[in-house]
Amino acid sequence: MKQAYLVMLTVLLLAGCGGDEFQDLQDFVKNSGAGLRGKIAPPPEVKPYEPFDYDNSTGLADPFKPRKPETRGGGRAGLNQPDFDRHKEELEEFPLESLKMVGFLFQDNVGYAIIRSPDGKLHRVKQGNYMGQNFGKITEITDGEVTLKEMVQDSAGDWSERISSLQLIE
Repeated sequence: MKQAYLVMLTVLLLAGCGGDEFQDLQDFVKNSGAGLRGKIAPPPEVKPYEPFDYDNSTGLADPFKPRKPETRGGGRAGLNQPDFDRHKEELEEFPLESLKMVGFLFQDNVGYAIIRSPDGKLHRVKQGNYMGQNFGKITEITDGEVTLKEMVQDSAGDWSERISSLQLIE
C-alpha cells in the first residue's frame, strides 16, 4: 500500500513540472539570437617565407651555429688565470657559502680564523691560505671577518677577481 502512495506522489510531482509556466522565458531564449549574424574579418594574407643566407658577404654570424667565445685583452686568456698546478688546501673542496667563521685567535703576532666546514671539523687558517671553490685566497683576517680574493671565470673565458668575506657567527 505504501508503494502505491509513493508511485502516485511521484506521478503528481512529475505532472507539475510539465506546465507552461515559463513559456515566455523559453520563447525569449529561443528567439534572442534570431537575426544576428556576426561578421568575421578575413584572415591576414600569408606572406611567403624567404630564407636568409648567413654568409661572409652580409657580415652577420649565423645564430644557429656554435662559436667559440673570443677572449678579450689580445688573446691573453691566462692574464688573471689562477694557478691550477698549486696543491689544493683542505677547505677548497667546500663552497664558500657552506663555511662558517666561528672564532678568532691571535697567536705570535699572527691572526688566525677558526672555520667550521660542513663536515663539522674546525680549521685554523691565516692570511695567504685558500678556501672555497673559486680559488679564494685569504687577504685579511680581523676579529670579526675573513676577507678573500676569489678568481671567477666569465662566459668569454676571462678570469676576474671578486672580493668575498665570511662574517663571524655569534
